Amino acid sequence: MIGHLILRLTIWFLLTANISVENIIIGVIIALILPRGYTTRERLTEWLQVMGKIFTAIPIAFMEAFEIIFRPHKKEEMIPEEIKLKRSPLLIFIDVFLITFTPKTIVVRYNEQGFYEVHHIKPGKE
Repeated sequence: MIGHLILRLTIWFLLTANISVENIIIGVIIALILPRGYTTRERLTEWLQVMGKIFTAIPIAFMEAFEIIFRPHKKEEMIPEEIKLKRSPLLIFIDVFLITFTPKTIVVRYNEQGFYEVHHIKPGKE
């Protein structure tokens, strides 16, 4: 609670650039009125796995980009990828971002049943 209040007051003071008594009172009132977002807490191991995937996705994205430049990719397919169970919305967003970050794949649809529909291109003839 205190952390949210301090963050919101800091943002308020940066936006208004005024530290008068009236502005402090208005800032405290606004910081208390704004609703707090409740998020689920993910396990540290899930975040470490995601960070590892992010660091490996960067060189893979560059390699795929150069591969697309030098070899044409004309074959396409839709691949369903399974979502890990009980993922928070933030981790689902990061998964979708990582899939879309690489040039050969893009997430077309997110199904509530536990699958991403991924459009994937491959080298070769049609």
